[in-house]
Amino acid sequence: MINRRTLTKTLGMALAATATTGVAGADDEDSRRRRYLVRGGAVVTADPALGVLPRADVLIDDGAIAGVGRDLDASGAKVVDATDMIVLPGFVNTHLHMWSALGRNFVADGFPYFAAKRATSTLYDAEDVYRSVLLGLAELANAGVTTVHNWSNNTRSPAHADAELRAHRDGLLRARFSYGHVDQMSRDVPMDFTDVDRVRQQYFSAGSAFDGLVHLGVAVRGLSQSAEPAFFADMDAAVRRGLPIAIHAGQAPPRIVEAADYERRGWLGPRTLLTHYVTALDGDMEVMARTGTPLSWSPHSEFRLGSAGDPRDALLRFRRAGVTVSLSSDATSIAPSDMFEAMRLVWNTGIPWQGTPSAGLPEVGFREVLRMATLDGARALGLGDVTGSITVGKRADVVLVRTNDINLAPGGLVETTLVQAANPANVDTVFSDGRIVKRGGRLVAYDVDRIVRDARASSLRIRTSAGGILTPPS
Repeated sequence: MINRRTLTKTLGMALAATATTGVAGADDEDSRRRRYLVRGGAVVTADPALGVLPRADVLIDDGAIAGVGRDLDASGAKVVDATDMIVLPGFVNTHLHMWSALGRNFVADGFPYFAAKRATSTLYDAEDVYRSVLLGLAELANAGVTTVHNWSNNTRSPAHADAELRAHRDGLLRARFSYGHVDQMSRDVPMDFTDVDRVRQQYFSAGSAFDGLVHLGVAVRGLSQSAEPAFFADMDAAVRRGLPIAIHAGQAPPRIVEAADYERRGWLGPRTLLTHYVTALDGDMEVMARTGTPLSWSPHSEFRLGSAGDPRDALLRFRRAGVTVSLSSDATSIAPSDMFEAMRLVWNTGIPWQGTPSAGLPEVGFREVLRMATLDGARALGLGDVTGSITVGKRADVVLVRTNDINLAPGGLVETTLVQAANPANVDTVFSDGRIVKRGGRLVAYDVDRIVRDARASSLRIRTSAGGILTPPS
């Protein structure tokens, strides 16, 4: 008789050995890597040396960007006509709790995010999280996001971890999978890293998994969800393993992260990602900038859940200090996985506020917020040499946005258009690592009907099990 741990190990080994093939029903012709010439678009490269090219071609070959410029010679390439389109690097979402994507509508008036999470997080089985992560990945691809940080903060068992990784295998997007704790575990109990080691050995022994698209990290609870001895033990275990670390740094008083103390302990640097941190003092921000510690900023979440002060003020002070700021969604029950909307919110709120330390600081501009959503997001995940800009040699994570749609017409400055007006419905084509996953406004690499049907089934089961306000109508 095979016990659960043996079965999970066998499943993990099988998944690690399986090539990225996409989802049943995918269009194999479109989702193969091949040689493409994206011709004649307005190219927002996010590359500081190239900037915006009013009209240019992008050559994609074997999953990489092989050329950027006018009238490229690309014999043998399949032409993708980008006339009247904006070409840009795929967005990078640096903080998303993907296990709960199917719970996006569990919240209600008088029943906010944390109440809904407490009522449901223990009810997700392994198949539920597979369906949830795959739903989230398809939604991201539809919206032009090609890289995501899956902040897996409800990894309830080895089978749950395997299920999330199976979804990443099928989801075809670039990702960091940050193995986290079991939601609602005791504050006094450290994380058990036994299965982190198992996952690392079975999936990531070569450094990355699934054709190089996915790398491993650890999401620790931080002092908002664990007692100090348990948090210190979690950090020591993660640091010993040399894995990238992600920490919730606090949106509400009291201030739970003192950056100078974290620096003394050797916890800060480019491989540590802090999110939220609305409570940060100017000194904390200076330490982050000096140590190269990036920030993930979830604008909707900072406003909805933050009670430590005005997020506008905090964001402008992070910029003044020189901290690398990336953008994220947090959870789909707080904000959609829509980087257009995140950019628009940051742009509209990124203004100095009289009577605060931000008074007199420069406002956030269109080009800057686009960089936060692309290149700075890649840098925050340690992928700045891989993705985040349309640069020769980087992987081909490329998005085409139609400008003739009614909400974008009559066109104009392309960076303004992307931030001020565009939304996922305007995304025509998405390349992920040189594969087309969306074409002509339609997801071609996913069986969308099946993904939605399965997500509905899991959501209904969880809502029914939770009872109370979540009980579905008869």
